[in-house]
Amino acid sequence: MVSTLDDTKRNAIAAKLADMKLLQQLLIDNEQLFLRESTDNEISDRFRSMLDDDRKNMGVLETVNVQYGIQKEPRNTVRQMVDTIRQLMQGSELNFYEKVFQHELLKHQQVMSGLLVHKAAQKVGADVMAAIGPLNTVNFENRAHQEQLKGILEVLGVRELTGQEVDQGIWGRVQDAMAALTGAVGSAVTQGSDKRDMNIQDVIRMDHNKVNILFTELLQSNDPQKIQEYFGQIYKDLTAHAEAEEEVVYPRVRSFYGEGETQELYDEQSEMKRLLDTIRNMNPSTSEFKDRVRHLMDIVGDHIRQEESTMFASIRNNLSSDQSEQLATQFKAAKSRIQERLGGQATGANR
Repeated sequence: MVSTLDDTKRNAIAAKLADMKLLQQLLIDNEQLFLRESTDNEISDRFRSMLDDDRKNMGVLETVNVQYGIQKEPRNTVRQMVDTIRQLMQGSELNFYEKVFQHELLKHQQVMSGLLVHKAAQKVGADVMAAIGPLNTVNFENRAHQEQLKGILEVLGVRELTGQEVDQGIWGRVQDAMAALTGAVGSAVTQGSDKRDMNIQDVIRMDHNKVNILFTELLQSNDPQKIQEYFGQIYKDLTAHAEAEEEVVYPRVRSFYGEGETQELYDEQSEMKRLLDTIRNMNPSTSEFKDRVRHLMDIVGDHIRQEESTMFASIRNNLSSDQSEQLATQFKAAKSRIQERLGGQATGANR
């Protein structure tokens, strides 16, 4: 019998992440609709900024889903809810105020889902925390959006009920609320809240950090079941990472990184994959199992050091920011396809 880390708790987190991604697309679609319907320049500017954030955050959610490594579909109840709200937004049953009100409720749902995933990750494992780390920025920005939406609703609501303009201090109060939120959350999150998408170095480095945590958790455990589970995730993460690099990254960098240096990366990953298959067929209760895992960790460590020093420097010197971000998008798409294929395979070590 084989086992992986795709247990009930981890599958539940994966499903919640899939729900969030579906809801994120609805938020983007709503904001595009609001920009077409809005006749107020201040409100339009705020929706335009919100839309920019939400498009960036869709990329972050895609990264988190791929980093997490377990691909799930959104739940049917969430799909049905999204379809119903989409019809309401596109129809004439709701006025502009009511549509924005529904949007604020969706933002609240997204905030609570993000916070729930973060809290659940703290309970499940350090590798999960590493995978969902970028979600902190999404959670913060959604909370900031809620404060802006409250101001927009106040403006629209007063106009609807009285035909008059709201107190001119409304936007100052919104900014004060956002400033207070920033102080409460702390600079660690907000410093990462720029508008730059992740480049290929960011995404690869996240993979490296996660697998190092998994190695540490495995080697510190004396529970054969947990050791087997941790190896199952290491196997899938390293396999998906290596195949995606070989499909997307290495062919792109070969011309400027060098033929010999690039071939060395291919060779290291070939050795790594051979060792992964060897360990997969071993008994995790034996001391030899951990010895082989330590050897694998050394090989992976050498590979990581080469990529993060010389390959990353070569990418910085030869690709523009846009090209590096585009390469990251291609890498994530390839890795997602590979993960879906691996999801149906048994990858744990044999008992």
